[in-house]
Amino acid sequence: MNQALTQTCIQCPYCGEEIDVLIEPMEESDEYIEDCQVCCRPIVFNVVMDIDGEQTVSVHSENEVD
Repeated sequence: MNQALTQTCIQCPYCGEEIDVLIEPMEESDEYIEDCQVCCRPIVFNVVMDIDGEQTVSVHSENEVD
């Protein structure tokens, strides 16, 4: 039942740095906050599961509206 973490490269919405993050496989869509590894500001992660079971990751700043 342990599924491997997926490494994904995202761009910080604050400092613009590209960072590698690990995304945990999920059964459904989720939103969570993780601090940037470079500037330490809070990045909002949106992990969406499509109908085929593929995960899509998008990020935005804490003050940005979806």
